[in-house]
This record gives sequence, structure tokens and C-alpha cells, in this order.
Amino acid sequence: MGKTKWMATLGIATLLFGSLLAGCGGEKSEQANGGNKQGEKVEVTLAGWGGNPSEQKLLQQTIDDFEKKHPDIKVKYEVIADQYMDVIKTRLSGGQGPDVFYLDAFEAPALIETGALEPLDEYVTDEFDIDDFEKPMLDAFKGEDGKIYGFPKDYSTLALFYNKKMLEEAGVEVPKTWDELREAAKKLTKGKDVYGFGVAPELARLYYIAESKGGKVVTDNKASFADSKVVDALQPIVDMHLKDKTAAQPNEVGATWGGEMFGQGKAAMVIEGNWAIPFLQDTFPNLEFGTAELPTINGKKATMAYTVAYVMNKDSQKKEAAWKLISYLTGKEGMKTWTSKGYALPTRKSVAAELGFDKDPLRAALVAGAPYATVWQNGTNLPIIVNNFNNQFVSAFLGERPLADALKEAEKTANSEIESQ
Repeated sequence: MGKTKWMATLGIATLLFGSLLAGCGGEKSEQANGGNKQGEKVEVTLAGWGGNPSEQKLLQQTIDDFEKKHPDIKVKYEVIADQYMDVIKTRLSGGQGPDVFYLDAFEAPALIETGALEPLDEYVTDEFDIDDFEKPMLDAFKGEDGKIYGFPKDYSTLALFYNKKMLEEAGVEVPKTWDELREAAKKLTKGKDVYGFGVAPELARLYYIAESKGGKVVTDNKASFADSKVVDALQPIVDMHLKDKTAAQPNEVGATWGGEMFGQGKAAMVIEGNWAIPFLQDTFPNLEFGTAELPTINGKKATMAYTVAYVMNKDSQKKEAAWKLISYLTGKEGMKTWTSKGYALPTRKSVAAELGFDKDPLRAALVAGAPYATVWQNGTNLPIIVNNFNNQFVSAFLGERPLADALKEAEKTANSEIESQ
């Protein structure tokens, strides 16, 4: 992505000054509301990538509630179904970006660097209660300047999903350490009919394991995962597949992802996120399963977190209204409505507690991992790094070449691509 800086058409100082003049019918008041005269509704555009019908219904309910509380603001919600970030970047660079939009933590560093986003610190009041957010999720949307460029709307960590019946029949306890998981997988495996462990051989799922022995996947915005410490940390995953023959990836058993593999009974244990819970309950209603925090590695708790924020276009001419929308959607009331059904987890600790997710039999393990989670992001070049890692790690997982050799080639290729940008 280029380093072009998109200049704001409406600065924060103008916005605040315009707020002071609200009710006076002055030019500044109109400017802060995107040129609308007093008494007219301000239309704020909100863009996202959609979701399942149940999620869409919850979001629309949240937006409707917002409009009732703010009758002077109309929200125009737009779903960008394909090539979401490409569309957003093109529209931002052309001055046609939405006022408010979704931003995945994975993409946040690069977009923040362009200057396309409005820093939100000066809009925040004590009532908004920033300290209520899970810290890793909030920090994911801070720039190198320390400013906050987005507030996370929801998240999921990873948890260990286990088939209760299979573990009971094998006399296996829910593993609490990675060594215990490896031993449990041996007892749970039944040839090629059932694998003890279903693996997603991709960096987005393995990142926390890769760094568990002190190595770094990314250093100074370049790939560094060929480090022997990273190789040693990931080798057990490969060994479970090739030596123990207790682990498999979903496509080896005719499944498309870990949740499906688990639901079909092809794996006794998988590591998945909150999204797997409604899927399993709807698709495999008779499956008895439980969740637990991920097994520790070297005595330390670790997990991944995936989070998305609402951000404001720096070129928006309706910043006052845009902030009101963001502050409601990520505030306690709006977030409670949006996450009430458990399709996504609330990034506010108070909302998670109010909804009972911190004590929910299936979601408590996911909520417990939030404070110590590693968010799926690292610098502006992670998209290049992850593509090269995944291609070569799978080749090692399938036994086509040693892991150390595969990661060495992947790192070299990734850094060559980075340098040629």
C-alpha cells in the first residue's frame, strides 16, 4: 500500500468549535453536520462486510435504536460483499469513502499509516469509559503515535473444543498443557476414521505457538519465522501429523474447516473460535461438546484474538454525527444489543459480564483468554508474510520437506517481496 496521506476536509478544532455554536444557526454548526441546516437529518454512511441473517438483524436493531435516540441522524448502511478492503481503499483514495466503516485488526496498521483515519481520542468523554474495553483489542487500533483510530466492536479468541463422549470413552481428561494434548490425541485417534486433533495449518491460528519459545514471527516489519526457536515451537504440530499420525487438517477428511471436521466426528479435539459455537449447535444439534482455555505451552497461557473496529474516515464531513454513531455502536448499550445472541463476543468487560458470557459453559473459556490474547496483527507487511508462511508450512505439514527448510525459503521470499515494494 502506498504512503499517500489523505488530508482531512474537516479538522477536529472546527468540529469542536462547531459544536459550541450548535443551536445558533451559524455556518460552523452546518459544517460540523456535513452542511445540513438545522432541523434537517444528517445522513451518515456506515460500511461493513455483512454477516449471516441473524447478525444482520441484530445490527439493524442496534442502528434502529441509535436512530431513535438521535432523530436528527439517519444511518445509511452499506454491505460490501466482495473484496472489502480493496473497495474501501479505492473509495478512500478517491474521496468517496464511507463516514464510518469496519476495519479488521489485521489490516489496521497499514491503513492507519496512510493517514486515512480520524484519530478518536479527542472525541472521547469519561462517560464512554475506555478502561472497560479488553486491553489487547483496544491496543490493536492504536497507531505508532499512540492515538486511538478505532474502537473494537467485537472479538473472538481461540479455545479448545472437545467431544465429551469421545474423551469419556477413551478415559481422557481435558488437556491442560500442550504435552497432555499430544498424549490425549494418541488415545483418541482411531486410524483414519477419527483423529485426536484437527489442525488448521495456517499462521493466523499458529502464531501464538510459533512465538511460545521466544522466537519472533515478525521483526522490524519483516519475516523472521525461520528462527530456530520458531521452528522448534512449531515442530510438534508437524510431528503429530507425520510421526504420531494423530492430527490431520480438515481437507484430509473431506471437511472444509475445523468446526465441520469436529462436528462430523472426524476429530475429537479442535482449536476454534466463538464462531464455531452457533455453527455446531445449529448443524450438529446432538453433538455433546465442551470448551476449555487453550493448553498452556511452557507453563504459560496463550491464545489468539481476532477483532474488528468501527473507524472514522478522516475526510468525512459529518464527523460529529459519525462519532455519535461509533460511540453508540461501541458503547455499553449498543454493544449489548449487537452481541446479545452470542454470535460475537463483546469487547467491553462489563457487557460480557452483564450478558453472562464470562460464566457461560461454552463461552467462558473464550472470554477468559481475552486479557492475555495475542491479536492477529503485526505491522504493515503481515499480509505478505502470512501468504509465504502458509504456503511453505503446509508443504512441511504434509511431509514434502523439513520444516526448517520450508520456513527458511518462505522467509527469504517474503522479505524479498517486502523489499521490492
